[in-house]
Amino acid sequence: MNNRSHIAIRKCVEADVPRLLQLADEARGTMRASGNMNQWVNGYPSCDVFLSDIERGCSYMLEQDGQPVATFAFLPGPEPTYNTIYEGQWLNDESYYVVHRIASTSTSRGTLRHILDYCFTITPNIRIDTHRDNAIMRHLLTKLGFSYCGIIYLADGAERLAYQKMR
Repeated sequence: MNNRSHIAIRKCVEADVPRLLQLADEARGTMRASGNMNQWVNGYPSCDVFLSDIERGCSYMLEQDGQPVATFAFLPGPEPTYNTIYEGQWLNDESYYVVHRIASTSTSRGTLRHILDYCFTITPNIRIDTHRDNAIMRHLLTKLGFSYCGIIYLADGAERLAYQKMR
């Protein structure tokens, strides 16, 4: 995104679901092209997941010059799958928010920074997790000042690498 772009973040509504699914498909394609074959499989995130996020008020859309180019879920902790962390520890035990289901167009640049800048206006403490094979996300999180904290396991038993940043 160039410096002249107008960036806006808003809560999603039900009418956004088709675009959310498109963004997820595009992000999945980027993952596959970078060698991440095992994240977001079997139709995840689904229409039902996005509808649930919208109903809970935690689904967001990032727009560039009025065009939706990224989405994410942003919700207050505690995140049940974060209660136990292996081979490391969280930076602190203070209240936190979690960012999940980040997806953007393949041509977008700087979207994660915009998303996190927005999120840090709401909370100074953010936790996030990603798949071990998601080299792009791992690189960006480190670049944006997140600390690797250890390994968590999702409800289905899948491993994720956990990160945290305090501002």
